[in-house]
Amino acid sequence: MCLRSYRFAFAAAAISSSLALFPPALRADSVIEEIIVRVNNEIVTRTEYIHSKDQLKSEIRQQEPKDADKLYADRERDVLRDLIDQQLLLEKGKELDINVDTDLIKRLDEMRKQMGLESMEDLDKAAQAQGTTLEDFKLNMKNGMITQKVIGSEVGRHLTIGKDEIQKFYEGHKDQFSQTEQVRMSELLVSTQKMGADGKTPVDADEAAVQAAEAKAKDLLEQIRKGASFEVIAKKNSDGPTAAQGGDLGYFQRGQLAKDLEDKTFAMKTGEVSDAIRTKQGFVLLKVSEHTPAGIATLKEAEPKIQDALYYEKLQPALRTYLTKLREDAYIEIKPGYVDSGASPNQTKFVQTKGVEASAKELKKNKKLGLFHGGKS
Repeated sequence: MCLRSYRFAFAAAAISSSLALFPPALRADSVIEEIIVRVNNEIVTRTEYIHSKDQLKSEIRQQEPKDADKLYADRERDVLRDLIDQQLLLEKGKELDINVDTDLIKRLDEMRKQMGLESMEDLDKAAQAQGTTLEDFKLNMKNGMITQKVIGSEVGRHLTIGKDEIQKFYEGHKDQFSQTEQVRMSELLVSTQKMGADGKTPVDADEAAVQAAEAKAKDLLEQIRKGASFEVIAKKNSDGPTAAQGGDLGYFQRGQLAKDLEDKTFAMKTGEVSDAIRTKQGFVLLKVSEHTPAGIATLKEAEPKIQDALYYEKLQPALRTYLTKLREDAYIEIKPGYVDSGASPNQTKFVQTKGVEASAKELKKNKKLGLFHGGKS
């Protein structure tokens, strides 16, 4: 199985489908008040179930359009299981007092910047344009962050990966570590352009402004060569679109850059910063943060990816075991006609007495006291 398949396999077994940028609108035939599952004190509605199925179908069509129908048929049976899993993990998150509010704010702000939006109000408008609200999207994201923290705390941190396992994986999958020569670059742009009279069209600055921009670029270069962080200087001074990321441009293989830039950057060593280069936009400093030669990656170079693959490979069964235990400690009632593909044979069955359904809270209390009259399935 290739590294990409390991990641995809884990995603397929994850607690909830990967969140699209904004979830699609709920279907008109959803019956909001119909409860199909009770998980302790929480519920799953038919609306949520249908919405999750629609979202899964949409995501598969985007990721694997050729095999979408087959993949959906294989994974649709687990939609209800995943919703129950999420409720169990969210409840565990409350028990562990997990708070992700600060991380959520940072994540939303990063998303806003990536989308090129000026404010959170603009992000809300983008959400509404896709049939949802920013509040609903924030709740989905928050729930996802909580469940991932629970998984990491309760399952992931108990997994171990030995050096011998890494070596064995590397020897058995060397063909997957073939790589082409590439560089990872960062930029710091000092612009020589300004907006014209219409406020939209960029125009070149006069000679004095060009000279000032060149002097600034050279001064920043001198600071970097004296030990200042390129990334910090770029965040504070770059006029480029990558300033917020410390100038990171990502990876480039041979043939993807203009010939003069390729010759210059591919000849640079890792960590080296170029002189100020004149471009149409202004003066740019380029840093080569990584330079990967062509050929088979060494074990040391491949180790992070191997650890990733082995971690996710081990996480799947460990997570399933953990969720089975959570089920056995919980009260789960499922409406006839619906099936939890992750059900445990040791789950407690609900038994109603006197025609009245006890609350989940009371049932849980009674179980602890040994007063619950039920059976094991």
